[in-house]
Amino acid sequence: MAQSTGCRAGARGAACALGALPYAERPHPPRHHPESGKQPPHPKEGSMTCQDHDIRARLRPTLLLGVLTAVLLCLIPWSGTAVAHGSVIDPASRNYGCWLRWGNDFQNPAMAQQDPMCWQAWQDNPNAMWNWNGLYRNGSAGNFQAVIPDGQLCSGGHTEGGRYNSLDTAGPWKTTDISGNFTVKLYDQASHGADYFLVYVTRQGYDPTTQPLKWSDLQLVARTGRYAPSQNYSIPVSTSGYSGRHVVYTIWQASHMDQTYFLCSDVNFR
Repeated sequence: MAQSTGCRAGARGAACALGALPYAERPHPPRHHPESGKQPPHPKEGSMTCQDHDIRARLRPTLLLGVLTAVLLCLIPWSGTAVAHGSVIDPASRNYGCWLRWGNDFQNPAMAQQDPMCWQAWQDNPNAMWNWNGLYRNGSAGNFQAVIPDGQLCSGGHTEGGRYNSLDTAGPWKTTDISGNFTVKLYDQASHGADYFLVYVTRQGYDPTTQPLKWSDLQLVARTGRYAPSQNYSIPVSTSGYSGRHVVYTIWQASHMDQTYFLCSDVNFR
């Protein structure tokens, strides 16, 4: 499974999409394949034609623009997720799923029909996907309902300046099929560890395609103790009485500081 180290908050979408891919899958510039084993001829040393002068003159503005662009990119501050964090990868959280399915093809207009909820998320803020591992709040002190209003649960209360607001939108998000007994798998890229995890499932009768998520829609199905720092955590969950489309809501209280992640995963109970 592809894993990201997090991307800058600036307009770096295409570069981040490539960075999320294994090196072998990235596009590379074509190499010269000489015919008959010969390299293209070069001018003699010290010689320069009028054409050479013209080419160099035209290249200077391009090179200058490239240097200025590189300098400006270096001045862009790193977002809070540059030091990677984590997310639920199975059943995939909303933005992780959108990154996984479309991170290498996020400008494809077919997404609007094939995956409309991801489409609206990419249109709203691509950084919600490039930074799929940064949906957290600091300093909640366990008072989650006090800091996250109803209707904002999937964005962590419009955290990170509203970067993840599109994840609160009700609609036909892609789902993962699960049974009554399932496992929540979380990837902790920075090995923060966990004081605890809370896993909720929406009540039977709640419709995530039309209703914004509220605290009163959630039913606690698992609460864990501490997890030592690692990169992969598994939380076994046993439920009964659920069928059809639901949201699995995972709260991850990290151990390294008062930092809490709020993660919505769309599922279909079979």
